[in-house]
Amino acid sequence: MISLLIRDKETIRNNHRGRLDIMADILENSYGSMKKTYFMYRCNLSFRQLKYYLHFLTNRGLLCIVNEDSNPTPVFKITEKGKKFLKAYKNLMALMK
Repeated sequence: MISLLIRDKETIRNNHRGRLDIMADILENSYGSMKKTYFMYRCNLSFRQLKYYLHFLTNRGLLCIVNEDSNPTPVFKITEKGKKFLKAYKNLMALMK
């Protein structure tokens, strides 16, 4: 998503993603059971950034960790609360256009 700044009736485009944009991107890509590496590549995040956002989203109940018996690697999936957040985010972005 492109953030917009308004200054003196001019629109200036800022190509940097904000925190909400990154969280929405992670949630958008978590509809299936996804591993950390998948998020890193799909959301274009470093491991350090990804670790921060996954911790943030799981602590707030937007993502959950699904442990599969055959695979010890943690897998993440969006929750109902996460789906509501994503829907609200998309509605807000639609209003901003």
